[in-house]
Amino acid sequence: MTDAAHRLLWTIIALVLVAFGATAMWVSVRALPADDPDAALLGAGLLDAWRQAAPWSTLAAAVTGVVAALAGQRLLAGELRRPRQALRGVLSHPGRTRLATDVLVGALERDLTTGDRGVRRARVVLTGAPQRPDVWIRVELAADARAEGVRAHVDAAVRRFATTAGCAPAHLDVTARIEPGPP
Repeated sequence: MTDAAHRLLWTIIALVLVAFGATAMWVSVRALPADDPDAALLGAGLLDAWRQAAPWSTLAAAVTGVVAALAGQRLLAGELRRPRQALRGVLSHPGRTRLATDVLVGALERDLTTGDRGVRRARVVLTGAPQRPDVWIRVELAADARAEGVRAHVDAAVRRFATTAGCAPAHLDVTARIEPGPP
């Protein structure tokens, strides 16, 4: 999954949790009588149904909790996992010069940090097939960097990389991190 897909997934989960919490708060404020502190939150009908479904209701709640925990674990594992195994060795095409992938990565990182575009640091990882590698770029930007200029600069650098390496990236993932500016 790309960084954008993970952010979207976390956003959806956060919105679901916020909606659930807001609904529970609204129900608790509107449904509980002020003079009976022992009143059921979701009503006597649901409480009776819960008790009649025992032990299956408890099992269903446990399975739901386990599924939610596993989903959270997969999300965290995806967030903490580095991109797939980086390409090592030599990138070659029949009848062309052979280029070491470390040289290509270093050249792309230097190309991204040259010029006054606000890119302070760049980290590049190549993964996948040598003919159509996945390119993972993480750039750290100055607080005053203009998004349009940085985007054009990264696009141009990736085009130069594709021309130099003789292969177009199958997948391009760019993550930008902006340094905090003065308050």
